[in-house]
Amino acid sequence: MVKLRALRRRHRERPAEPEAHAGDQRVAVIGLGRFGFSLAGELMRRGWDVLGLDTDARLVQKYSDDLTHAAVADCTDPEALRQLGVHEFTSAVVAIGTDIEASILVSSNLLEAEVPNIWAKAISRQHGQILERLGVHHVVLPEHEMGERVAHLVTGRMLDFIEFDDDYALVKTIAPGVITGIPLARSQVRSRYGVTVVGIKRPGEDFTYAAAETVVQKGDVIVVTGRTRAVETFAELG
Repeated sequence: MVKLRALRRRHRERPAEPEAHAGDQRVAVIGLGRFGFSLAGELMRRGWDVLGLDTDARLVQKYSDDLTHAAVADCTDPEALRQLGVHEFTSAVVAIGTDIEASILVSSNLLEAEVPNIWAKAISRQHGQILERLGVHHVVLPEHEMGERVAHLVTGRMLDFIEFDDDYALVKTIAPGVITGIPLARSQVRSRYGVTVVGIKRPGEDFTYAAAETVVQKGDVIVVTGRTRAVETFAELG
């Protein structure tokens, strides 16, 4: 029997979306514990529509005004996911706490529904190995990954993200088109975008330090540093 007991929607004005975010910006976060809500909150801040799901009505009630949608649902039942339309999402995160059985069942249901990008929290390396064998695309060990960091990666623009206490961040990302084909000095990346390109990696080559005369090519992976919001905006240029 489907355990679907509540659905709430938060009406909000969405920020103007950069062209790079023309794709589907909906994500289902299943499990609204500390990690799940931290992740969901960061995704909301970045302009994504978040469907938050949990079996605990108190958590859903607590966070319903902070998320686009919130529902009380037992996602180990594939019918609950179907009724909520989760199979139509391109991204889903299994952020369930200590219930390994539920984590595995929900992940299996999402895989069966052919959700293209599935992220799952593992509470141990053994749990993570099981999720990987199931076919989960991204397995997160929360002792190594914070929800805010994972949120940046879920958006798909960043390959890695590390934030420091003084509001600076280091990001690995695909080079945006606005700086390709010309030397870094001519692209004026620092004065225009407030970031510094410190490293570059071409397909099949090792990372090297970036210099003023370095010409970034399409498809290059770059390492950028700067204030957190500046590197977020830069990585979203596409």
